[in-house]
Order: sequence, then C-alpha cells, then structure tokens
Amino acid sequence: MDINSQTKLYCLIGNPVNKSLSPTIHNYLFDKEKENAVYMAFNIEKEDLKSVVNSFRAINVKGFNVTIPYKIDIINFVDELSYESELIGAVNTVKICNGKLIGYNTDGLGFLKAFKEKNISLKGKNVLILGAGGAAQSISLTVANEGVKSLTILNRTVSKSRELIEKIKNKFPKIETNYGGLNEKYVDLKKIDVLINCTSIGMYPEVDKTPIEINGFNKNIIVYDIIYKPLETKLIKSAKEKGMITIGGLDMLIYQALLSDEIWLDRKLEIEKMKNEIKKRILSENIEVI
Repeated sequence: MDINSQTKLYCLIGNPVNKSLSPTIHNYLFDKEKENAVYMAFNIEKEDLKSVVNSFRAINVKGFNVTIPYKIDIINFVDELSYESELIGAVNTVKICNGKLIGYNTDGLGFLKAFKEKNISLKGKNVLILGAGGAAQSISLTVANEGVKSLTILNRTVSKSRELIEKIKNKFPKIETNYGGLNEKYVDLKKIDVLINCTSIGMYPEVDKTPIEINGFNKNIIVYDIIYKPLETKLIKSAKEKGMITIGGLDMLIYQALLSDEIWLDRKLEIEKMKNEIKKRILSENIEVI
C-alpha cells in the first residue's frame, strides 16, 4: 500500500513484540477493506509508557493494542473503560477519538467467538480452567458472565487460583466455584463439560508436555487450548484422538485482533470469513507463529 499524509496509524505496544502476528493480521484486514491505514509494533519500556501514550494522543494515532506486560498498567492512562475491560480489569485495545482514550478488552470476546462459530453455548456448563494468570483471568470472568453452572480453576500456585475464584464469587455469587492445584483429585472430571488450558504447559519448545491427562474426562467434553505455538498441542492431539471437540489458540488470537478493528473502524466486519482467510494465509505461507 502507499503511505501518505492521510494514512491512519495503528499500533501495538508491549515488551517483547518483535515476533507478534498482530501486524500481519491487521495490515491484511486494512488491505482487504481498502483502508488507508497501517499497523506497526513498538517494543517499549515500562518507564516510557506514559510518554508513549501521550505522544500517540498528540500525533493523532487512531488506536492501539496493548499486550504483555502493560494490559493492567494502561488503565491509568485511559479516560474511559468499556464494560468488558472494567469487568476483566485489563485493557488490550484503545481507541483514540478527539483526543479521548477509550479502553476495551477483546480477549474474552475473541475467546467466545470460537465457541459461537461452532454454535456452542456456555450457559449451564461445568467449566474447568487450568491456570490463573492474566489470560485465565480474562477468560474465567468472560465465561462466568456467560452464565456457566460451575467454574473450577486449578493452578500450580493454589493461592492464585483461590484469589481468582474469590474475584469471580464477588462478581457472580450464584456460580458454583472450586479451586486447587494442578491435580485431578480436586474435581470430578466426568462432570466437566468444557476444559480450557490457560497455562503455558505444552507451548513451544516443550511440545511433549500436557497440563492434564485427557483420559479421565467424558468424551463429549469440549477442549480449548489457548496456546497457538504449536498450532496443535499435545492436549489438543490427545483430545482429537478421543473424538472430542477441540479449539486451538490461533482462532482466539485472530478473533480478538479483528474485534479491535471493528472498534477502530466503527463498523461490523465479516469476522468469521476474515478469520478463515487470515488463518489460511498464516498456514499456507508458513508465517512464524509465536
């Protein structure tokens, strides 16, 4: 595309961002939608966050994404929060409109899109989440907001799973909750409808590891692994071998990015069609997924 004085600038800030897929996803969409816009990634230090945000406002950047480790810190520099970002307590998308910064969170909505694409409802389901970090927080609160029957969180550090469950109980007191360490004795696996891995166990380069053995689960369970490197984790492979419904992390990554574009462009896009096109391009061109 030709860059000129009218080209709109969108960015990603975080540390590190040098191998992010975000520029590939957003610039593909801008090209398809014939938007005179470009998306760039900037690696920034924490002490520079305030000055970077102020500079974005000053030079009329239209919007930016925020990734690790600044999704919580950025809240101090926005003027307004969306319902999702306030619920989750983190921001991954910022829209700048007339100098006003509005914070959004598309992580949870991107996660949900993969379910909706398969016509799966979480309402009334028994959900088990592995992990209690930032991703688990976004996803657990999103899942709770969908009206699940029960939610169990298992994590290496039990105090973190307890802390996250307390947050969920405060916001959604009617949901049955449980927590524990990464050990199957804390839960009746046969009663679980949805398993979600939010840990890094199984991520490259430790691709031979799995956060939990799939054998104890009902074969009708839905297995969702948010890891996208490798594209098919050992957990997903094991679930597929058992005939279980599986969802990988690349769909969530692309969906949350495209939902950011809807916010910035202020219009609905053909999200599912665009997701499939971008996913096909990533796979066919062997674009490094990291």
